[in-house]
Amino acid sequence: MTYCVGLKLDRGLVFMSDTRTNSGVDNISKFRKMFSWSVPGERSIVLMTAGNLATTQAVVSLIDERIRARSASRPSVFELPTMFQVARDIGAMLKDIIRDSTPAGQNAETFTSTLILGGQIKGSEPRLFLIYPEGNFIEASDDTSFFQIGETKYGRPILVRAYERSMSFEDAVKLLLVSFDSTIKANLSVGLPIDLQVLDGTSASLHHGRRISAEDPYYQSISQGWSDALRGAFLSLPPYSF
Repeated sequence: MTYCVGLKLDRGLVFMSDTRTNSGVDNISKFRKMFSWSVPGERSIVLMTAGNLATTQAVVSLIDERIRARSASRPSVFELPTMFQVARDIGAMLKDIIRDSTPAGQNAETFTSTLILGGQIKGSEPRLFLIYPEGNFIEASDDTSFFQIGETKYGRPILVRAYERSMSFEDAVKLLLVSFDSTIKANLSVGLPIDLQVLDGTSASLHHGRRISAEDPYYQSISQGWSDALRGAFLSLPPYSF
């Protein structure tokens, strides 16, 4: 399983993903689930993946291959004029890879994957998409300004209660860390380290990116502080009487 979140803010986009994969309790490993491509000042694209690992790696490899070997008939993500067309292209890749990986008579669900795609091309606003295994997609809006994929239920309540489009990048990162910490504590299939990427909407550039480990002092302070705050809030509630 996995957990990935993409937030759309007034200032840009914030992405966070875990790195745990598992095929049973005795086969747990780490793989990157966040990938980015950028021409500073011109365009920046971030992709997060959940689902069949072979499928998602094939999508990322095909994107890289088209960037290296450019072709008029198969433009790369650096050549497509809008993020909508980037979403269509990556959606088509995903659909084709799932179809080609599915033997006759076998359930395609074994090979499915869901993607969060975000990015910005110079001269346009940052855009955020959720791409389904069928290749179609939806775009974030004022009504739905963040997307989650993977193990979403444990980290969603804090996002629904505290997320605001106007919040700063710093507050958005803090919010996401609380969401991820809640998920990690509740589900063993999601785990550290966590990858973080920020896209600055004023410059179409990747503003800040890093990997956060279990030993990270800030993560530890968020994890302990949130636990203490929850206990304090619970104890402050009026008691129940029989």
